Amino acid sequence: MSKWMVSTKKCDFKQIGDELGIDQVVVRVMRNRDMTDISQMKSFLNGSEEIFHSYEYMKDVDKAVDILLDKIDEGARIRIIGDYDVDGIMSTYILWKGLTLCGAHADTVIPHRVRDGYGISTAFIEEAAADGIDTIITCDNGIAATEACDLALEHGITCIITDHHEIPFEMIDSKKKYILPSAPAVIDPKQEDCMYPYKNICGAVVALRVIEALFDAIGEPEDELNELRELAGFATVCDVMELRDENRVLVKNTLKSLKRSKNVGMRALIKVCGLEEKVINSHSIGFILGPCINATGRLDSANLSLKLLQCTAIEDAIVIANELKLLNENRKALTEQGLIKALKIIDDKHISDQKVMVVYMPQLHESLAGIVAGRIKEKYKKPVFVVTDSDEVLKGSARSIPAYHIYEAMTEISDLFVKYGGHAMAAGFSLKKDKLEEFIRRINDNCRLNEEDYEEKIVIDVPMPMRYVTQPLIEQLSYLEPFGLGNEKPVFAEKNVELISCRLMGSMQDMARFNARTSDGFKAELVVFRNANDMLSAIEKKYGSAALKDLMDARASGILMDVIYYPSINEYQGRKTIQFIVGDYK
Repeated sequence: MSKWMVSTKKCDFKQIGDELGIDQVVVRVMRNRDMTDISQMKSFLNGSEEIFHSYEYMKDVDKAVDILLDKIDEGARIRIIGDYDVDGIMSTYILWKGLTLCGAHADTVIPHRVRDGYGISTAFIEEAAADGIDTIITCDNGIAATEACDLALEHGITCIITDHHEIPFEMIDSKKKYILPSAPAVIDPKQEDCMYPYKNICGAVVALRVIEALFDAIGEPEDELNELRELAGFATVCDVMELRDENRVLVKNTLKSLKRSKNVGMRALIKVCGLEEKVINSHSIGFILGPCINATGRLDSANLSLKLLQCTAIEDAIVIANELKLLNENRKALTEQGLIKALKIIDDKHISDQKVMVVYMPQLHESLAGIVAGRIKEKYKKPVFVVTDSDEVLKGSARSIPAYHIYEAMTEISDLFVKYGGHAMAAGFSLKKDKLEEFIRRINDNCRLNEEDYEEKIVIDVPMPMRYVTQPLIEQLSYLEPFGLGNEKPVFAEKNVELISCRLMGSMQDMARFNARTSDGFKAELVVFRNANDMLSAIEKKYGSAALKDLMDARASGILMDVIYYPSINEYQGRKTIQFIVGDYK
């Protein structure tokens, strides 16, 4: 069970609301995000590009620009090596488009997830040498590529690293000794001596800063950056970066401009996904558009998504966008099948008893391991590793909880891994097959989490009667968008909501729509978009199977639930109604 707490931060909500012309509920939410006065709230609501940080603060950008200017003048062949997720694809496109506009002779390579694995490898260096490549620039990878950079040096290939991942380190006398690749320019804001003010940017933003610096040096028009900034904002959402500081404004601008994007491929994807006439928000990017771009790197080659972004004819882009959408539908079906198998393995082997859950699924497509790990983490509220077979090694993905820094936990047992990397909340790795049992034992033996760390804490912004919600209030809540990590969607709650009927929905019948009535007689429609069967099981446990049957037959009474919710507009056949999305229940 999660622990619910009500935020009690104070200010004169009504006075500020009147001055800003917004409901005091919206003011309370901003106060709960640590905004203490009206000037901060105005800035939050009306943030502009003035908050963007200059590339001048980023270590080695000047070196990278000097190298690139020389290489462009020489007509040298430049190869961009990216990654197969959305951030890597967007980063690759940003560098390719920016360099091409500056007259560079540049091509791209995106690793194949299964065949090549993550990041720049020695095989890519050998291939580049055979192809006569003079310079390699990485994006969204490379910070751990010490061996590859050493080999590049032997071949006389110049390497520029642009990345945003954690800097690899080893512990010596209880201190971190950071390990950097031997490249003439290493650009990663997480370096200790990098003065860039905001560290939590994605790889696409790092690539964008390099291109901004290059444009300034060459005199390329500023308006050419608009498309690239939009795609960097798109990647920021998909890579689950916190939506604070410059990230918030970048994403907010992306949401405003996406429908009229200069990028033909992006417009085609929006059309194919049926979003042309709908509001595009961070959910649209993170759960509709982004997964289509991601699906190519999971089930095929991410080059298809890059090709979409490079399209100049809408007819060609529509064909590719339809292919991406179909791949994503296949990916979703495979994910659901994988999750069902994973949950059975967890039950059969009592894996949920582990402090850190390690689920070995030899037949699971390795590209789905991260998604399945995330779904398991959502259900069990524990750190999760999903491990699968991949030729000569095991490969896996990890997803974590706030109390457990998964990358640092893996670094403590780094001797076990063939390769690993990631963040506090997510990581990827490969492991020799005979090391699995030792890995399970050591990752759990080293775990210092206690019971309280596993308890999901939900902070309620406002205990608000559903009756209070209006369509204008929902519109005002949208001023707080984009929502995501660091700017979470507001949390509202009401006690003693009576459930009257339930209808299951979705291809997996794991969604539900409830007719309900609040204690003051207000009729409300509640929607559960995931794991609705868990809620029904909780109802059956509390009220019995007869009461559950009455609920499904639309004649229930006396089934009372405390509900955490977020209000939204449901538009069907031109009619708009308010619905309440259930986030948690007791």
